[in-house]
Amino acid sequence: MSSSKFKYLAALAATGVLALGVAACGDDSSDSGSGSSGDVSGNIRIDGSSTVAPLTEAIAEGFQQENPDVKVTVGTSGTGGGFEKFCAGETDANDASSAIDEEQTAMCKKGGVEWEEVQVANDALSVVVNPNNPVECLTIDQLSQIWENNSTVKSWSDIEGLDPAFDAELTLFGPGTDSGTFEYFTEAVNGEEGNQRKDYNNVGEDDNQTVTGVSGAEGGMGYFGFSFLQENEGKIRGMEIDSGDGCVPPSAETVQDATYTPLARPLYIYPSAEALARPEFDAFMKYYLENVNSVADQLGFVGLTDEQLNQSTTKVDNLISKAGNGEESSS
Repeated sequence: MSSSKFKYLAALAATGVLALGVAACGDDSSDSGSGSSGDVSGNIRIDGSSTVAPLTEAIAEGFQQENPDVKVTVGTSGTGGGFEKFCAGETDANDASSAIDEEQTAMCKKGGVEWEEVQVANDALSVVVNPNNPVECLTIDQLSQIWENNSTVKSWSDIEGLDPAFDAELTLFGPGTDSGTFEYFTEAVNGEEGNQRKDYNNVGEDDNQTVTGVSGAEGGMGYFGFSFLQENEGKIRGMEIDSGDGCVPPSAETVQDATYTPLARPLYIYPSAEALARPEFDAFMKYYLENVNSVADQLGFVGLTDEQLNQSTTKVDNLISKAGNGEESSS
């Protein structure tokens, strides 16, 4: 059994329900979210971030096992691509690895879609390299030299401050422009969303291509969510990052203690107000938050702090109450 499948099944077991398969869609829902079989039915459509998708898929699978009359489908169009569908009213919620931006907000307003932002996990956005790479740590300035628009860095020996003896060709892999990971990384590293060199291997939403590419090239480098690093340790290695206070590795601990900067980030799900007016979707959201930390830990995500979980749970409870009373959302 592959490590990813083992972690997936373990995550389902953590919710108290061991699913029979690992598909992204199935059948189930609970009106209390507590694990008891519910009498809700219907279809729930979610799309968006490939980073958040494994978390939502695992939650959806466990939920459907308890609620066989609800079908949950989870797509991976990327944060931006998912928002295009969400703002057109094609989906009930959008997984996102970066917060909704002004353009996406305007798109939803034009489409008449009201939304809310709910944090579901944390992440250590990870810079990954080949295991044989002798470089252990990079500063944010060095990362910017590598990834900024119009960068002329072609090999590791071109990077200022590194030992020129390692002169392997720099082979870069990264997500497409619809990815929230792309948006977050470019802003955090290069100071402007979307400001990134164009001569890299664009893997779209398939982070496994980054794993394959980096593991197969001595000078390979890429970036993606922490869960993919955890799943593929040995094939690739996470780079320590120095933002001014010393080298810090990507880990759950460094995210929680706020030392992994600026690449620690929140992960979200954006439900629509229309979806929140439906009992099967409300049951799904409650189930999501009641199980998310145990599932996150199993899949390599960084769970919510107690304060974050309380905030998200209170927000969802209030949203459901408002939707039941016919009140509009705050978006």
